[in-house]
Parts: sequence; structure tokens; C-alpha cells
Amino acid sequence: MKRIVLFLATNLAVVVLLSVIINLFGLNQWLTAQGIDYTGLLVFSAVVGFAGSFISLLMSKTAAKWSTGAHVIDGSEGTNEYWLVNTVKQLADKAGIGMPEVAIYEGAPNAFATGAFKNSSLVAVSTGLLQSMSKEEVQAVLGHEIGHVANGDMVTLTLIQGVVNTFVVFLARVVGYVVDKAVFRTERGVGPGFYVTVIVCEIVFGILASMIVAWFSRQREFRADAASADLLGSPRPMIHALARLGGLEPGALPPAIQTAGITNKPSGIMALFSTHPPVEVRIAALQSRGAGQV
Repeated sequence: MKRIVLFLATNLAVVVLLSVIINLFGLNQWLTAQGIDYTGLLVFSAVVGFAGSFISLLMSKTAAKWSTGAHVIDGSEGTNEYWLVNTVKQLADKAGIGMPEVAIYEGAPNAFATGAFKNSSLVAVSTGLLQSMSKEEVQAVLGHEIGHVANGDMVTLTLIQGVVNTFVVFLARVVGYVVDKAVFRTERGVGPGFYVTVIVCEIVFGILASMIVAWFSRQREFRADAASADLLGSPRPMIHALARLGGLEPGALPPAIQTAGITNKPSGIMALFSTHPPVEVRIAALQSRGAGQV
């Protein structure tokens, strides 16, 4: 619950913060002074909507390392580290992407991949995951993360987030303008009713937008599971890894990389905001592929 709230708050904060900055420079008044300029408002909304998403994407590797305390390894640290780096290299070569940075961080079982570019990404696993899984299961998880990178999932989700942010900003201001004119009857420019309505609408529309982004994120998890099955030649290792994760409490990740984790455990209405499908549903999807005996 806490992780989902933080995820929603992070996305809403980006939109609200950029909107406040624009307000400080008076650009909102310029857009509404003579009535709604729909073209100008849409351009304005797109700039606000995409700016935060792309900045987050470009900073994702650095932010992930800093927020999780992950340290990059090169394989010279020991036998286990050598195996981990070598496994990632083999999977990356098979997937046709550049060798990612490999990192380990302290924490409960989880793993993530992030980065703005396919050939300059980061794959990180927790100490808890390495300690609780067999090498075959860890290899399957690594295949899943490499699948995310090869599929360009980080960029795709950034674009989707930018699109929904754009609509949130745009619709909030249209509603704010209408309410200000129709209810508060502001005759020139915009009044307090506009700003109050915009803030309320951004929160409401932002929550609905987060549901859309979460749905897309769940679809990419199925694709990454399938990529792991393809890279390893069978869905069996990924099925075993998911079954193992299903019996463990996944480690919490910082909000900025919540969608990059291997799993989480939502329940009830909060499942609508979950970035990952239930483990049992993912296992069933892999079993239905018929790409091997399990």
C-alpha cells in the first residue's frame, strides 16, 4: 500500500510542480487572458506532461543506484559476482543489446532494470534474491530484466506517462477555465476558482491516469516473462522463479523505479494501481505458451 501511494504521489508531484513553476512565470494567464487557445494550451500541456517523464528517464540509472545503494560489479569481486556478470553478458548478447551495468544492492528479494538506452542500461539484483533463489531461478529473473531492456520498456512507459500527463494538464485547465467563467463568473483573465479547480482536477485526473499507466506496465511484465522464456529456451525457469517469489515478501523499491521491479503484491482496489500482475496470472500465461514442458 505504501509503495503504491508513493508511486502515485511521485507522478502527481511532477505534474503539480511543473505546473506551479509555469504559474510563477505567468504563462497560465497568457494562455487564458483572451479565452482558451486550444493549440497553445495543448503545446503547453505536452511540454509540461513530457518534461518530468523524460527527465526521470534520463536520470534513471543514477537515481536507481543512489536510491537503492546499489554498487556496480565487474565480476572480479568473487565467484558469485563473476557468475552474475557473465550470465547477464550471455543474456544480453542473445537479446542483441549492449552489455548493461550489473549491480547488487542490500534488501529483500527483488530485481530491476532501468536506463534510457538499450545499449546503456542497468540490471540490479538484491542480496535477498540471490540468497533465496537457485542459480537457474536467478538466471530467469535476469532474463526477465534483460527482456525489459530489449523490449524498450523504459522508453515506452515514459512515452505513455508523458501522454497521460499531457491530457491531465490539458483537461484540468479546460475544466478550470469553464468553472471559473460559469460558476465564479470571472470576466477578465482567470480568478481563484480557476487555480483551485485545476489543482483538484490534476489530483483526480492524475489518479485515473496512474491506473492507465499501471495497466500498460502490467502488460509489459507479461512480455518480459515471455522474453525470459525465449532467452532460456523454456518457460520452466521463469515459472519456478515466479513461484518462489510468490512465497516471499518482495523488497520495496523507491517510487521512481517502482515499475522496474520484478514483482509486488497488491490487493483489493489497489490492484488497479499495481504495476505488476499477480504471480499466479503470470505463471498461467507462461504455462499457456507451450514452449516446453514444466
